[in-house]
Amino acid sequence: MNRPIHRTPPAETLLPPRFGGWFAARGWAPRPHQLALLEKAQRGLSSLLIAPTGAGKTLAGFLPSLVELSEEVRAPGAPVFGPHTLYVSPLKALAVDIARNLEQPVAEMALPVRLETRTGDTPLHKRQRQKLDPPDILLTTPEQVALLAASKDARRFFSRLSVVIFDELHSLVVSKRGDLLALDLARLRTLAPGLRTIGLSATVAEPDDLRAWLVAQSGPEGERNLSELVLVEGGARPDLAILASEAHIPWQGHSARYALPEIYRAIKAHRTTLLFVNTRWQAEMLFQELWTINEDALPIALHHGSLDRGQRRRVEAAMAAGSLRAVVATSTLDLGIDWGDVDLVVHVGAPKGASRLAQRIGRANHRMDEPSKGILVPANRFEVLECRAALDANYIGAQDTPPLRAGALDVLCQHILGMAVAEPFDAVALHREIVSAAPYRRLDWETFERAVDFVATGGYALRAYERFARIRRRKDGSWGITHPRIAQQYRLNVGTIVESPMLNVRLGRKGGAAGRGGRMLGQVEEYFVETLVKGDTFRFAGRTLRFEGIRDNEAFVSNAASEDPQIPSYAGGKFPLTTYLAAGVRRLLTEPESWRRLPPQVREWLEIQREKSRLPGADELMVETFPLRSRHYMVAFPFEGRLAHQTLGMLLTRRLERAGARPLGFVATDYALAVWALRDLGALFADGRPSLAALFDEDMLGDDLEAWLADSYLLKRTFRTCAVIAGLIERRHPGQEKTGRQVTVSTDLVYDVLRSHEPDHILLQATRADAATGLLDIARLGEMLSRVKGRIGHQRLSRVSPLSVPILLEIGREPVFGEAQEDMMADAAEDLLREAMGEAHFGDGADRVAGGGLG
Repeated sequence: MNRPIHRTPPAETLLPPRFGGWFAARGWAPRPHQLALLEKAQRGLSSLLIAPTGAGKTLAGFLPSLVELSEEVRAPGAPVFGPHTLYVSPLKALAVDIARNLEQPVAEMALPVRLETRTGDTPLHKRQRQKLDPPDILLTTPEQVALLAASKDARRFFSRLSVVIFDELHSLVVSKRGDLLALDLARLRTLAPGLRTIGLSATVAEPDDLRAWLVAQSGPEGERNLSELVLVEGGARPDLAILASEAHIPWQGHSARYALPEIYRAIKAHRTTLLFVNTRWQAEMLFQELWTINEDALPIALHHGSLDRGQRRRVEAAMAAGSLRAVVATSTLDLGIDWGDVDLVVHVGAPKGASRLAQRIGRANHRMDEPSKGILVPANRFEVLECRAALDANYIGAQDTPPLRAGALDVLCQHILGMAVAEPFDAVALHREIVSAAPYRRLDWETFERAVDFVATGGYALRAYERFARIRRRKDGSWGITHPRIAQQYRLNVGTIVESPMLNVRLGRKGGAAGRGGRMLGQVEEYFVETLVKGDTFRFAGRTLRFEGIRDNEAFVSNAASEDPQIPSYAGGKFPLTTYLAAGVRRLLTEPESWRRLPPQVREWLEIQREKSRLPGADELMVETFPLRSRHYMVAFPFEGRLAHQTLGMLLTRRLERAGARPLGFVATDYALAVWALRDLGALFADGRPSLAALFDEDMLGDDLEAWLADSYLLKRTFRTCAVIAGLIERRHPGQEKTGRQVTVSTDLVYDVLRSHEPDHILLQATRADAATGLLDIARLGEMLSRVKGRIGHQRLSRVSPLSVPILLEIGREPVFGEAQEDMMADAAEDLLREAMGEAHFGDGADRVAGGGLG
């Protein structure tokens, strides 16, 4: 990246006297990047500010607006309508926190500025009052921007709008939420010509993606239009370390329970500690475990998205007041909340990404010139390697934020309806507006017309049903809504966040029709069930079950006679391992001289692996095969993340079945994939029946993938999310809310109709795109298969290797939580390691865990 050259005028020529006096009264001086952003704003330019934590990004973003509003000349009695500045935050809590911090300088300088927040938590009467009497600065969220842009008085409301500030922009642009916000920004530019934008961001891998997102694009051809860039380099290097635990580091698992005493001692030694985990389950577990050992009755709180809004606000207020010693949190506190008293961040479990680690560690100290202090607590041995790679990336400032993606089609359909709710639209003008948004700059007219037709009729296969006709063409050629209730339904269902539902697991008879009674065994997340096909077996509720099918909101199963679960459940982290960290782990394995930075027990593990088998090369795929009791195993080490590995496992078992290997099942983690079978896989590969090159050929992403998707429920469940976002199926109706069962029934019926009668329907196109990127990680899997072509190393072993021990412990593992699980896993790991070393036969500890999956 070329470093931009700033020739910013001195502060006294940019800042009015009252601002200069306010800085001086605090012993401060405006920082160069704050003045640079102000100077560009005064020239009418949009800008992206990239700065490390604690650099004063928020004040820099608001300074141009505060200066403009302080100098605004208003005729006596003249009405001033609409906000001057819109601030958009990805988190409700961040908008509230920024408003609280901004009120102080506004009050101290006696600025004629009124500011308010507007989020989903804002009472309805206040939101209605804001539309009639808007503040000068409105701090809000993407969903509220969509609602305001779709209101009938949007033209009047936004007529004064001069600036939109996007905080934590890097976290907004990589999701469907960012797609909808980009479309709404395009509408705001139409309503308020001359609008400028300011993006505030942490360091990112591709700054030009964010710069393009901030400004209008002129079409798919040629160079992208880019905003100005203000780049702040430097900042204190973080003080990071991996926990040097004296306890035994587990072979697998995600709890990090072994390190609880040391985590508690770290909390006691610091003023305020933020403890980050990747999932809500991990947050609940860690919070409860800390309270169990909290002998000093330290004030420790919990914060995640499933908690009651009032409880979250109380925790945030207590943090701001400095009355808590520790908070256990998920990604709800990832972003720029300014709590200066936080002096330690503990990341429990691997971060899964270098950029995510930098973001979270930056919550400590939150001052640019003081180092953030962080401790990483790996939950298992492979996570030690990942944490080491993440630390190395952090020290060199490496970033692995994903690139800007093409805008989603289901989001496009929602936006088209929103624009019709606001006022009748001209299709040509709306298309021109939409392609000015960076994610949609390549949207062709034909696809846009199909989207409009979908909103108008539901598509060819559904046009006979009046309920799907939400807009219609008027006599003047414009498109408007068919009935006022459409506007109400749109407002109730706006947004792109669709919670992942749970499915009831109901026991029935083998081969019986799904939906015929049976005892309830519990609930599982739908993401697991959606990959199953009829006949697959898996472990749940202490038994091996055969999957019979899904009906409504329930998964029907029967007892399986076999003790070999074909699809063992996997309780992994929420985030997939990034490509950058995956490469870092592979590189670390190939550099024995760097192992000295690893804990002794992990270093010994790798040394024994090198002695008993070998370690994978940085650019190869290592495959080990070995017998274990009455089964034969293949373990591959792609290090490409759980999603890609799960897809690979599904496809490999289909291929091995055709080859006569009689595969019994597979299991995947972020680091490895294990398949077990009745036939000797090592012998089959050695004889080329099939060869490993043929088994891992890229053509598996063709017919094999299509055949599996046709048999699985994955596309049907993905379609439901797309249908809800596109507005085909509403989650909420005026006066009522649909249950998950009702939504599922509706979308399942529509999906079957479209697959049969309109396979190229725009929502099926959106569904396949979602599955390829979000649920299957097909692009990453394809890149991996291409990278290892001709570089597959086969180690045919007589017994399990040390590196394969962690993945084998996942086989058949039930979600049993607490100390019992830790003890069972420790016993099983000890037995497996003795087997790997050739010291003993497999003991009964693993049998208790594996449920027969290992023999």
